[in-house]
Amino acid sequence: MPVLLGVLALAAALLAAIAPASRLVPLCVAAGGLAAAAALDRTGARLPGRRGLPWRFMALGAVLLAGGQVLAAAGGPVEPGALLALAGVPVPVVAVALLLPRRRRGLGSRVALDGAVLTVAVVLAGSLMLADVLAAVDGLPRGLVAAYPLLGAVLCGVGVVAVTAVAPPRRRAAGWVLAACTAMAAAATADLLAAAGAAPTGLPAVLWLAVLAATVAGAAADPPRPPAVGRDVAVPLRGVVVATGLAHAALLLVVLHALAGRPPAPHEAGAAALLVVLSAWRAALWAADNRRVTRRLQRTESYFRALLHSGDAVTVVLDDGGRVGWVSGPVEDQLGWTEPDLAARALEALLHPDDRGLVRRVRAAVAAGAPVPGLPAAVRLRSRSGHWRDLEVSGAARAGRGDGVVLHLRDVSDRRSTQRELERLAFTDFLTGLPNRARFMAALEEAVLRPDPGCLLLVDLDGFKAVNDVAGHDAGDRLLATVADQLRSAAREDDVVARLGGDEFALLVPADREEAAGLAERLVLVLDQAHRPAAPDGSRQPGPVFAVSGSVGLAEILPGDDPTEAVRRADLALRTAKAAGKNCMRTSGEALDRAVSRRARLAQDLPGAIEEGRLGLAFQPVVGVHERRVLGVEALVRWEHPVLGAVPADELVSLAEDDGLVVALERWVLGAATAAMAPLLAAGQDLQLGVNVSVRHLQAGCLVADVAHALAASGMPPHRLMLEITESALMGGDDRTDGDIAALRELGCVLSLDDFGKGYSTLARLARVPVDVLKMDRAFVAHIEDDPRTRALVAGVVDLGRTLGMDVVAEGVETAGQLAALRALDCRFLQGWLLARPVPAEELPALLDGFDATLLDPAVPGGAAPGPEVRPIHEDPTVHLVGRGG
Repeated sequence: MPVLLGVLALAAALLAAIAPASRLVPLCVAAGGLAAAAALDRTGARLPGRRGLPWRFMALGAVLLAGGQVLAAAGGPVEPGALLALAGVPVPVVAVALLLPRRRRGLGSRVALDGAVLTVAVVLAGSLMLADVLAAVDGLPRGLVAAYPLLGAVLCGVGVVAVTAVAPPRRRAAGWVLAACTAMAAAATADLLAAAGAAPTGLPAVLWLAVLAATVAGAAADPPRPPAVGRDVAVPLRGVVVATGLAHAALLLVVLHALAGRPPAPHEAGAAALLVVLSAWRAALWAADNRRVTRRLQRTESYFRALLHSGDAVTVVLDDGGRVGWVSGPVEDQLGWTEPDLAARALEALLHPDDRGLVRRVRAAVAAGAPVPGLPAAVRLRSRSGHWRDLEVSGAARAGRGDGVVLHLRDVSDRRSTQRELERLAFTDFLTGLPNRARFMAALEEAVLRPDPGCLLLVDLDGFKAVNDVAGHDAGDRLLATVADQLRSAAREDDVVARLGGDEFALLVPADREEAAGLAERLVLVLDQAHRPAAPDGSRQPGPVFAVSGSVGLAEILPGDDPTEAVRRADLALRTAKAAGKNCMRTSGEALDRAVSRRARLAQDLPGAIEEGRLGLAFQPVVGVHERRVLGVEALVRWEHPVLGAVPADELVSLAEDDGLVVALERWVLGAATAAMAPLLAAGQDLQLGVNVSVRHLQAGCLVADVAHALAASGMPPHRLMLEITESALMGGDDRTDGDIAALRELGCVLSLDDFGKGYSTLARLARVPVDVLKMDRAFVAHIEDDPRTRALVAGVVDLGRTLGMDVVAEGVETAGQLAALRALDCRFLQGWLLARPVPAEELPALLDGFDATLLDPAVPGGAAPGPEVRPIHEDPTVHLVGRGG
């Protein structure tokens, strides 16, 4: 469209130059008006709702202009064509009114007044400057001639109002409307000048086409989306400046004409007076607006300051260079500075060097309009006294339109101090002051993330239990504090020393394996000392001296290692050091390789050893005190591994349970033990055979069948077999296990409650348990000599068994004092190394025949005659240790 209108303007100018009276010139304007009307109508239809109406009114004005130009080209009367053209002039007034926002919050009167001042000023100036030209115009009515400059002035005022009052998104379109209005006023004036012969005849046509081009450009610049209505209540300055400037210029022209000897005409004097009144009115409104805005700003500032001072935070505004430009709130209480001290001072210079990066990151994020990361955050600020204060940066925002930043600061020194103290208490061992397990595990988790994490040492004290038991827990606590000091002194500066609990300590050593091993050996030497506990007041008192040493397990930490796995390897190494005799150091490589290879070799060879019968049995006698002979034997499984040597019974049974071989193992023991015992019984020996039964064998549901098969295969009478079952199986069994136990009793076997006192039996349950023998755990016998409470407990168990009709066997008799104490309590059945050690089956006849009954005599000079025989409560030989023949 702009190209078409430009071509028509060029054609009109050429035609006017060639033939000034050519009728084609107004036809060019008419064609441009119709084309512009079509374009404006399309734009009005494109815009939604009320927003398209201004351009449709402009399209109507373009049609009126085209009609006037057609009448002029047809050679009709001049006055109707001019009137038709002038009828389109009010159209921009309506269009501008439709461009303006519906609500301007009281500013509409100011804008209208600016437009009135501008209109009167233009009319006055035009009248002074065009008076001679208007007087020379012939052929038109005087009213019509006067209407041209008057309407031009109105159009200029309308254009200024449009630019001043529209919303910012539509200001570009309003600018084109102002250009169209100015061109329209110029076109109207050019028509008069051309009629007076003072201007080329083609100039009006070019100007009218320029009006159309500016109008079309304004329609194209109008955005399709409606602008958001803001809360801007500021007085627009553009209209004030333009209106005031033109008013002064018009009044200056009046003065100049008067000085030149041309006094103003009455209508000019009236216009000047009106202009002075309007300008004064506008100045009064301007003053009122300023006063209103000033009051509002003062009130808002007072609210703002009251809001800031009522809180406990300090608001700091930094300028583009990071200097303090404004500060509010309890500045001196929170920051330790006064407001004048902080003015124009760089905030970063007051912060700790490690915290300055936070302020830089905050300023960069605010300047970029991005979310501020890491807030709230704590920084350290140096006060005027030189002390560091902990400040919390709780928020940040842009300060105005520049790169300034608003920060909200709060003094949290007391809270941070309390938090640090709580963290210290939560991660510190209260007794030694060392880091506790939680803090050590956190340090270990950080160490495994480093490329060279170092090594882990676990330290456990040897002999510490004796200090606690004999000297008391206070002495043990003082010993732990002493050991903690020794570990601190022996460790290096970068080592982390912690107490994990009890008498176990740990060190995190950032060094290689060799250097950590050297430190571990040094710790072994440092901890190997004799300790005499001090009194609570610190004085040394006569008392026992305890030999306390330390065992150390070392594990190398691998990058990315699991912390718990590293601790497990170090603990395995520590247990290896304990097994090696204590007071030494072992590394995880030695311990782990040895333990894993041993476990794997035993697990691999155990099934074959059971299947091929490469296991062995040893029989430990049970002696009757009154009978003064061996009444029974307990079958104990033995495994002599061809490579690893003797395997302890506990390790063997645990391995069998873990690998699901315990049923097969006990099935073999039952068969081998009954087969070894049957010839002895056939030879006239009066013995009872005891065989241990695992709870898993009982739970498997095949124990009854395995026992029946072993008895049938060996020919051994069932009442000679005593099955020793743990408390957990008998006290907590379900219906199926209770049925199997009842079936074993019906088969004729004797049932024994093994390790009595080690489990969780209750007296109420014990009265209903179908057992014939109670075997006291060796822990009772171990302290019977020197512990009156243990002696009383054993006496109670003996009396309880006698009352319930159960024989009581004391296991673990190893000293003469234990034997004497048990005799005094009338415990009839004893088992232990003092009386006889376990022997293979082939040596059992010799042990039975050569048993030395004097071992049962009291340890007094000359000995003593054996006590009177006490008949058992049970006369049924199937439920008693004392045999009654085969």
